[in-house]
Amino acid sequence: MAKRDYYEVLGVQKNATADELKKAYRKLAIQYHPDRQQGKSDEEKKAAEEKFKEAAEAYDVLSNPEKRQRYDQFGFSGAQGGYSGGGMSMEDIFSQFGDIFSGFGFGDMFGGGRSRGGTRVQRGSDLRVRVKVSLADVANGCERKLKIPRMASCHSCNGTGAKGGTALETCHTCGGSGVQTRVQQTILGRVQTQSPCSACGGTGKIIKERCPDCGGQGLIRKEEIVTVNIPAGVEQDMVLTMRGKGNEAPGGGIPGDLLIVIEEEENNELLRDGNDLIYNLMIDFPTAALGGKVEVPTVNGRVRLTIDPGTQPGKVLRLRGKGLPHVNSYGTGDLLVNVTVYVPESLNADDRKALDQLAHSPNVKPSDSARKRIFNRLRHIFD
Repeated sequence: MAKRDYYEVLGVQKNATADELKKAYRKLAIQYHPDRQQGKSDEEKKAAEEKFKEAAEAYDVLSNPEKRQRYDQFGFSGAQGGYSGGGMSMEDIFSQFGDIFSGFGFGDMFGGGRSRGGTRVQRGSDLRVRVKVSLADVANGCERKLKIPRMASCHSCNGTGAKGGTALETCHTCGGSGVQTRVQQTILGRVQTQSPCSACGGTGKIIKERCPDCGGQGLIRKEEIVTVNIPAGVEQDMVLTMRGKGNEAPGGGIPGDLLIVIEEEENNELLRDGNDLIYNLMIDFPTAALGGKVEVPTVNGRVRLTIDPGTQPGKVLRLRGKGLPHVNSYGTGDLLVNVTVYVPESLNADDRKALDQLAHSPNVKPSDSARKRIFNRLRHIFD
């Protein structure tokens, strides 16, 4: 079945604010939440689950300014770029949007992980790392191997937190359910709420004797080498996500994500303007008047460029396709060469004599038509 437009899924306009998006998603998520499908047929439950996932995917994209911009510009292919991908699982949804559903009587299902067999599954925290890239890296894409310190499952206890992998006891406070249920009488009637068990932290199990290596946490700190493939066209402060490469969670929970923040290194010659590159070329007066050959830099080496006779300061020469690629889409920007003419700051006697003779030639003085043509070319600067 073809995907529906994300704005249509949430029932909002394309200029919807963050609050409007959140309210729309919360309304749909409550409507199609699994807890609201009790007593319905398997077919109806399946349809509700698909609606639930569809709404979560739409909100995941539209609530992220970067993803939303790519979606508005390139559609579904732009929204699914980087490492995020589509096809969200129920477990992903339960672990990502917990802050939206607090106070709606669904217990801790959205708090730190999905309920599995009645007990709370925790989610590991995300890790964030900054990666520096050059313009050549942006143009061609690159690979980085990063040494990431992260919390990983303790091998001594297999992540249980119990010494020698000994068995865990069922929590007597919650009876192994991992949750504590409270019923309150309100003006709207009896309201039942659930929260993680204070005794076992929502796991439903109690550690009798803690593992000496991890102190009962089930996790130890270690360094891992992670290979990151950075796509061509990334920009400053863009965030790439590697699912499951963050800190692991105790008890075999859902691992967090690794967030890679892009940091562009400054280039000594080229300036970036979106996907275009700008180079300020300074030439001498004879070259501007007579024409000639010059070299200009690109991200992948230098190229020769022809300067036409009579080239004026401020003229922009466009080298098509010599810029940067668009991330997750087709097309490449251009290299814009901005021409300036150097005026000598000091002259000797022979130089002065030669220029003085040249100054009396009518060909070196601007005509009225030339003045008008040059002014019209530069008028946009003053608008």
